[in-house]
Amino acid sequence: MTESLDATDWSILVEVQRDGRIPLTELGRRVNLSASATTERIRRLEAAGVITGYHAHVDLAKVGFAVLAVVRLKYPGSRHQHRPLHRLLDERPEILECLRTTGDDCYVLKMAATSMAHLEQLVDELARFGSTTTNLVYSQTLPYRGPQGPRDPCPTRGPAGPDPGTSQQTG
Repeated sequence: MTESLDATDWSILVEVQRDGRIPLTELGRRVNLSASATTERIRRLEAAGVITGYHAHVDLAKVGFAVLAVVRLKYPGSRHQHRPLHRLLDERPEILECLRTTGDDCYVLKMAATSMAHLEQLVDELARFGSTTTNLVYSQTLPYRGPQGPRDPCPTRGPAGPDPGTSQQTG
């Protein structure tokens, strides 16, 4: 079920996504609430399952995983034959993320490796399940940042501007 979030809830979400360890007093200051009101909002968002956890961002290169890759997997098996892949996902912590997708590829995986040889080994393990396409990541232009709130679906149209496709006559 979708939760109804107001502007303050979204402001809280943006701030805790930036820094999950922000003190509640500072968070309250940033979103214009008292510490107790902020605490109550956080508890409500957690209880509703909107906030599902708090995580540390780890620099992969600094912990020995200098190679980052995105691997697309075309899995020809039926829906019930995906369990072996799911077991591999549980066994291999180098697989950071796995998304089931539409289109030609069934899965898109984000993987971290210590070396090209390590990446090759990981991709070979995935190739047991189907064909793979591997892309190396040069840099993360925009790391995952989470949702920032609803946006205007037509940001180019001003609030008082005419609807596109209508003509105005001046005279």
